[in-house]
Amino acid sequence: MSVADSAGEDVGKVTAVQMPGTTVRPDVAAGIAERLQASGYFRIDGTGFLSNDVYASGDQIAESVEGEPATVTLSVPRGELFRTES
Repeated sequence: MSVADSAGEDVGKVTAVQMPGTTVRPDVAAGIAERLQASGYFRIDGTGFLSNDVYASGDQIAESVEGEPATVTLSVPRGELFRTES
């Protein structure tokens, strides 16, 4: 499933989805991890040179369209997503 940010820019592909209340901790800083676990999240395999994976919380999703190609549009720009810890 492809992901675009609020400006329509390609962010990457969804690689994992967790529903709200999950006990699966994302690879981000403490505090942010708990917020993502509470709201649900998906992990996005980033696009572009030297890109990192990022996480989007459930409340950052503007729209999801099923079918081919399936797409998710975010309500925020790419820079507001949560980066994986290095």
